[in-house]
Amino acid sequence: SSQMWQVGKRQASRAFSLYANIDILRPYFDVEPVQVRARLLESMIPVKMINFPQKIAGELYGPLMLVFTLVAILLHGMKTSDTIIREGTLMGTAIGTCFGYWLGVSSFMYFLAYLCNAQITMVQMLSLLGYGLFGHCITLFVTYNIHFHSLFYIFWLVVGGLSTLRMVAVLVSRTVGHTQRLILCGTLAALHMLFLLYLHFAYHKVVEGILDTLEGPNMPPFQRVARDIPVVSNAVLNTTAKAIALTL
Repeated sequence: SSQMWQVGKRQASRAFSLYANIDILRPYFDVEPVQVRARLLESMIPVKMINFPQKIAGELYGPLMLVFTLVAILLHGMKTSDTIIREGTLMGTAIGTCFGYWLGVSSFMYFLAYLCNAQITMVQMLSLLGYGLFGHCITLFVTYNIHFHSLFYIFWLVVGGLSTLRMVAVLVSRTVGHTQRLILCGTLAALHMLFLLYLHFAYHKVVEGILDTLEGPNMPPFQRVARDIPVVSNAVLNTTAKAIALTL
């Protein structure tokens, strides 16, 4: 009985600790759909007043959904292009690319903001960069279905530029010093705009190169292996046919 009590106590403590960890993350995902919609629209409108720190939403639900949306758009673009998909889907590559950019660039920009004495937290940086991907989703969704390079450049400058200016203006309002502002905002703008160019022009080619390296360039999409079928003599076939004819 004492052993059963100890085992039950350990299981209860594990369940309580897991619930406590989930409860810590709950405030970052407790948001109404109306608020997410308003923040999506705000991410495309650059702020004008930079004399005082602009407010940044400290939630991760909207940015996380935008990252998953970008993953779905990349998979849609792979299907509409001439890319040959071998051995299943490319969801792992798309998830790694999108989440790698979101988490990696957010961490790098937070470190750079710490060096430049910018007033921003890691959660706020994740939220700011995540909502900044809304312009990327719009640009890629339109240009993957309408294949004109001139249209992409227009969306890249207008839609991608507006979302980038929004993030730059928020960082400017939270950074003191012209040199610090130039370093921080210039780095973020360059990374954000170049990532959109990479997704449109180079992402498919890089994935195809990885597939060719791992599987070989001449490997067919689906390879069937023929099974060994024993050779049946003509006498056996004739005997079987006669037996069926007699029964009929």
